[in-house]
This record gives sequence, C-alpha cells and structure tokens, in this order.
Amino acid sequence: MHFFVYLAIFLLAFRLRRSIKLTPIAAKWSMPLYGIALSAVGLFFLVDDLLPSDEVNAIAISLVLLGLLQYLKSEPDFKRFDVLINAHYPLVVTTLIASIIALINIKFADKYENYLQTAQLAAFGWIFLRVATSKKQQNELKRISERKDELEVLVAERTAEITKQRNELQETVKELQATQAQLIQQEKLASLGELTAGIAHEIQNPLNFVNNFSEVSMELIEEMEEEMAKGDMEEATAIANDIKQNLEKIRHHGKRADGIVKGMLQHSRASSNVKEPTNLNTIADEYFRLAYHGLRAKDKSFNAELVSNLDPNLPSVNIVSQDVGRVLLNMFTNAFYAVHQKQKTIGGDFKPKVEVSTRVITTPKGKEVEIIVKDNGSGIPDAIKDKIMQPFFTTKPAGEGTGLGLSLSYDIIVKAHKGHIDIQSKEGEGTSFIITLPLA
Repeated sequence: MHFFVYLAIFLLAFRLRRSIKLTPIAAKWSMPLYGIALSAVGLFFLVDDLLPSDEVNAIAISLVLLGLLQYLKSEPDFKRFDVLINAHYPLVVTTLIASIIALINIKFADKYENYLQTAQLAAFGWIFLRVATSKKQQNELKRISERKDELEVLVAERTAEITKQRNELQETVKELQATQAQLIQQEKLASLGELTAGIAHEIQNPLNFVNNFSEVSMELIEEMEEEMAKGDMEEATAIANDIKQNLEKIRHHGKRADGIVKGMLQHSRASSNVKEPTNLNTIADEYFRLAYHGLRAKDKSFNAELVSNLDPNLPSVNIVSQDVGRVLLNMFTNAFYAVHQKQKTIGGDFKPKVEVSTRVITTPKGKEVEIIVKDNGSGIPDAIKDKIMQPFFTTKPAGEGTGLGLSLSYDIIVKAHKGHIDIQSKEGEGTSFIITLPLA
C-alpha cells in the first residue's frame, strides 16, 4: 500500500504548484515543487528494486512524506495551505503502523490485513475529502471577500452621496438663515413704517413744549432786560429763575424727543444680541403709546382706553432691549388691531380697551418678570390657537400682515431669552398675552 504515499507526495507537490501559479511566490517555489513531484515518480520505480521489502519501502517513503510535511509547515509561504498539508498526516501514521506491524508480526499483519488496508485507504480518501472541503470553504471565503468589496464600494458611494447631500443641506441652511435675517429686518422696518404717524405724534408733543417754552423764555428775557435797565435787580433775578425753570423743561422735552428717535433707530437696526440691564416699564410705556397713535393715524375716529399698571419697583431685566421692544410692539399692535376690528364690527356702545401690566412673580424656577398685554377684542378661536405662533400664519386680510410677528416673538422670548409666552383667550371677550422673563 506504499503506492498511495508516493501518489500523495506527487499530488501534494502538483496541487501546491498549481495553487501558487499566479502568486508572487511562484518564481521561488514552482521549480522545487516540480522537482518534488518528479522525484516521487522516480523514487517509485527506482527504490522498489533497491529496498529489501515493501514494508521497508513504505516506512522509508512515509518518513520522506513526514519530513516534507514538516518542512512545508515551517515555511511562511505555505501557511495558507495548512489544511491541505495537515490532511496528509493520517496517511503517514496509518502507513507506518501497518508497515511496522508487518515487520514485527507477520501473522498479526496477515490476520488484520483488510483492516490495515482499509485504514490506509480511508486516510488517503481523507486527503481528498479535506481538500474538497477546503476548496469549498475557500470559494465561500472568496465569495464573501468579493461581496465585502462590493459592499465597500457601495458604502463609499453612499458616503459620497450623503456627504454631497450634507453639503447641499448646509448651503440650504445658510441660505435659509440669510433669508430669515432679511425677513426679520423687513418685518422690523414694516412695523416701524406702520408707526410713522405714532412716532410723529410722540415727537410733536415734546417739540411743542420746546417751542412754547422757548417763546415764553424769549419774552421773559425781554422783561428781564427792562427790569435790569430800571435797576430792579430783585425782579430781574426772579425772572432769571423762571427762565432757568423753562430751560430745564426744554431740556427735559428735548431729551424726550431724542429718546424717541434713538429708540426708533435702534429698533430699525439689526439686533446686536447683547443683553443689558433694561427698564421694561420704560420700553412698555414707550411702545404702548406709539402703537396706539400709529393706529389712530390711520383712523382718526378710533379711540381706546389705555390702562397701564406698571410696577414702579420693577427691577431691571437683563435682555436685548431692541428685540424685546419688538415683541411688545407686536403685542400692542395686535391688541389695538383686535379692538379696532371689533369696534368696526359691533359699533354702538363698545369701548375698546387695552391694558399693559408688569410685576415680579415667584415660580419654581425663581423670580421672574411678568408682562401682560390684555385687550377686550374678539378673542382667538380655539381652532387656531395652536397655529398663531407658526411662521407666516396670520388672521389678518391679505396685505395687512406678514404672519411673522408672533413667530419671531416666540423665538425672541422663548429661544433667545429662555422665557415663556402664554395665551389666554375667550372668543368674543378678549385675549391676554402673558410674557415671563427670568430675572437671573
């Protein structure tokens, strides 16, 4: 049965040579493996006549195969062929055992010859079984590797696509942010335009005082000159004191007009986003009257009762004053619009009324400032309460509202200042907007 060992050596060398044919190690191992295969054939025909018996021949060639296996396993180049190499060890073991038994105890060998030959055949068949199994595994691994390569290509393509989409989305976000900034500025300028008449009215009052006191002061100066000419210094001094008081009033009303102009300029500019301690009462009172006179400029017949309940002890609040001022202006404008529309609808004895109040309240979060803008207009229907803070949603007729006022107000109070806007409304009776801002 030593024939199977020679055949195993030949087939092992042949398989290895064919497997490395297209690899970098082919140049190194192709000829040695070819020599091993030819040597196996040559030894089969030559050694058979030189050795005394088949058993010795089998032992010798088995040891040659064992040495070849150990040599191949020691070479890193053949590491991936371990399954094929290891499959030959059972043949070496069964051949050595059968041959040694035959030399030591011929009777025992003859008795169990069929078993020993079957074992050698099984060991030889095991080589082919392991090779077939290994080939199947290699094919599966190759298929997995190819699938992995395909998936890597798909992942790379998908990653590139996602990166492209992300970049496009970033550009879109930038464009939206720029558009939002433009819309905010347009909304501010639009609200400022609506208040032009109110601003003119508010400036006219202090200017009238300035003009009146200036005229009176001129007359007093003439009187003072006459008294001084007469030598009545006591009367001249009294007149001088009156002039001083008039100048104080002129300065006061001049500052009043200057404050209104500066406030409107600040309102029209882009927000600085810098929070500063601010007197909310001053802002609320200023915009309350501006919104009222702005609407009256459009409709001289409109009159409303203005009620201010501003806490005189209200502490300063750290806010972006121009942004919060815009919110209050929007609230006041909406309140006067609501009572005006109700007055036009109902008429008769309906008396429009808008109230603004400020106070300090204590909440679980700590002390907060509360601003309430209340009107006795038509109220907000329950069906649209959840929508009025949405961008571009408006209950006003086309051309009378952008739908951005309350949406921007929500962003300013809730997102930028960590406050709250609550709405209490009863249809047909009126609405209250409650703004709370943290003091800390």
